Amino acid sequence: MLQTPSGGAGSGTAARDSGLMSIGTVLNALRDEFPEVTVSKIRFLESEGLIEPQRTPSGYRKFSAGDVERLAHVLRMQRDHYLPLKVIREHLDAMERGEAVQLPVVGRQRSAEDVPERAAAPTVARVGRAELMAAAEIDEGDLKEWESYGLIAPLEDGAYDAEAVTVASLVAELGRFGIEPRHLRVMKAAADREAGLVDQVVAPLKRHRNPQTRAHAEARTKELAALTVKLHAALVKTALGVRLP
Repeated sequence: MLQTPSGGAGSGTAARDSGLMSIGTVLNALRDEFPEVTVSKIRFLESEGLIEPQRTPSGYRKFSAGDVERLAHVLRMQRDHYLPLKVIREHLDAMERGEAVQLPVVGRQRSAEDVPERAAAPTVARVGRAELMAAAEIDEGDLKEWESYGLIAPLEDGAYDAEAVTVASLVAELGRFGIEPRHLRVMKAAADREAGLVDQVVAPLKRHRNPQTRAHAEARTKELAALTVKLHAALVKTALGVRLP
């Protein structure tokens, strides 16, 4: 259950903003359950019409407790069910109309049984080819083209890991801006180089005789991956001169 701060009594602006939160406060409220959520992610979901926070005369976002709960619901559906935003939006709209709706199944959904207490590494979620295309709203021709450029690749058994849904959705979104798959090869090459750098750092841990040290390699890999992603994003923003509120 999310813990959201309550506003105090006051007058003027304070009274109007009573119970409303800034985007930074929302971020802190969500971080325990969604440690990877960012301001950019919240702004993107707003741009897609999933949430509609209020705006101050100066243009700052102000979120109600209901906005935060809705945002958390969206993030859970993405995380646990791997649903595309269009499906999530339709589901939320149906809920607001009071309709009894059931979430569609896309691949293997996460449940409490998937993450037992103090269990070993959880099973990697996978989706089939048809499920991937349905989730990303693409056709066979799109997927074949993206695979030819190495943007998406199936696993040995022909299935795809859940992250492929995210990749496919982002490639499709970029395509709406006229960025073609062939343009993204440079990004794939950069990602491969960054992954290679992380692998070099954790390789000694993976080869260690101590099982606990080898197990620590996975946690270190995730930590380094998160840092490289943040650095990459910061460098791109700096190069483009982009500033986020």
